[in-house]
Amino acid sequence: MAATNLSSTASSGVDELLFRNDSVSLCLLVNRRHRTLRIVDFRAGPTPSKRSFVLSTAKREGVEKIFTLVERDEVPTWIRLGFTREGSIPGFYKRSDAWILGAVVSEMTSRLRASGDGEEGGEGDDVAASPAVLLAERTIARARRLLREAEARPLPAIKIAPASGAELRRAASAAQRAGRALTGFEPFGRDAVRTGYVLSARGGFTLHAAWEMQSCFGNSFLELLSSPRHESERLATTAAIGALCDRLVEEKAVSTFTFAPADDQELCAALLANGFRRSAVLARHLVVGRARKDAILWAKKLVAPEA
Repeated sequence: MAATNLSSTASSGVDELLFRNDSVSLCLLVNRRHRTLRIVDFRAGPTPSKRSFVLSTAKREGVEKIFTLVERDEVPTWIRLGFTREGSIPGFYKRSDAWILGAVVSEMTSRLRASGDGEEGGEGDDVAASPAVLLAERTIARARRLLREAEARPLPAIKIAPASGAELRRAASAAQRAGRALTGFEPFGRDAVRTGYVLSARGGFTLHAAWEMQSCFGNSFLELLSSPRHESERLATTAAIGALCDRLVEEKAVSTFTFAPADDQELCAALLANGFRRSAVLARHLVVGRARKDAILWAKKLVAPEA
């Protein structure tokens, strides 16, 4: 007997779809802004009906990218279902990593049609030469050059203040109208608790940011509303990210991660300057303005986990 439920919050931008039958038990988190779907799987195993349900739901909901986070032993399951291993989030489960497996809906549908809807085997496991990875590598090389050119320039002093949910929504709406919004501060996980901040510096620099934390694991998902457009904004953004990481340490976060467009050298440079490392490259994962973009997942270990 199958059961489905839809739970959504008007202000969140994410719908939660629940589905279960005798062989499948899933929660699907649909991000309307980025047209992505995160799969939370409660019953392990490479069940064909699992893939079929996810794909049919993605098409019905207008989703372009689907992905899931799993522990290492579940990686082969999702590769067999046609997903690509895109990278990992170090320390997501405090003492172990979360592996990210994703698929572009149109590409997966084409592959399944060509293969007669059979199992995909291991072909989704190799992403070394994918266009998204090559773009990310070029962007990171340019970002490193920016850092070398600016290594003697001081960072500005940053003021940090709490920002309410209403303030974050207003700022996100303004950034979206300007075509600069990287996020609408939508939840990444279930039952997320979000903390928002506004950071400022002399010269009119303002940046809204937020994170959500899973205290049981010690991880945190950090979001910046917009990217720096030039060097002075990049230096201020670098200082702002540092201030946010310091605050996360105070909140006892063990690690943090964030997404950035794979072609954004200014933001990548600011993250590199704060000790973030590229941990994954996600094909067609973000929408910025009207453009669909590949994304780099950047991660940083903040403190060693407690024994």
